[in-house]
Amino acid sequence: MTQSATARGDLRILIVEDHVVFGESLELALNLEGYDARRVPVPTDERGAGALVASIVRQSPRIVLLDLDLGGFGNGVRLISHLARAGVNVVVVTASSDRARWGEAVWMGARKVLPKSRPLNEILGVVRRINNNIAVMSTEEREELLGLWHERRVERAERQERLDRLTVRERQVLGELMRGRTVSEIARTSVVSEATVRTQVKSILAKLK
Repeated sequence: MTQSATARGDLRILIVEDHVVFGESLELALNLEGYDARRVPVPTDERGAGALVASIVRQSPRIVLLDLDLGGFGNGVRLISHLARAGVNVVVVTASSDRARWGEAVWMGARKVLPKSRPLNEILGVVRRINNNIAVMSTEEREELLGLWHERRVERAERQERLDRLTVRERQVLGELMRGRTVSEIARTSVVSEATVRTQVKSILAKLK
């Protein structure tokens, strides 16, 4: 049986957003629409993820509006699967334009991803549609975002595979190069010849393609 729409005053919406002005604007707009909207304090340390999820679930929201970039707390995407499994409708509202990252959020269980640049009425419209049990994402959009995320995962796996080919010494040399050190400097601090370091650099470049 299809779930009936909840009266606006009984529809609890939690806002997980570290940008105070944006979060307060969302809270005000939703409350003016008659919803029970509240902001949730965001921990300043990523170790607070479990406590944040528990706090959200205890308040029994139907919808959570979630930012992906939560300051010191880190990436909000790691909250999505926990909230989705608890029956919460997660809508991501983000400043990120990385659509592969949007795909990751959908893969984790988000119902919809919206950029912060969109009009406020669009966010309110998504809330209304979820409350009325209407789809908020087309099959085409979902498949596109998931496809982009899959491509990103494959690329990352390929990069990691190449890095795994490096020896311990080659990893050390690569780290020095990334810090801006020259071949001469690396050779001097490692007490080896420049020819040896150049050979190691050539091997690194070959393995990383």
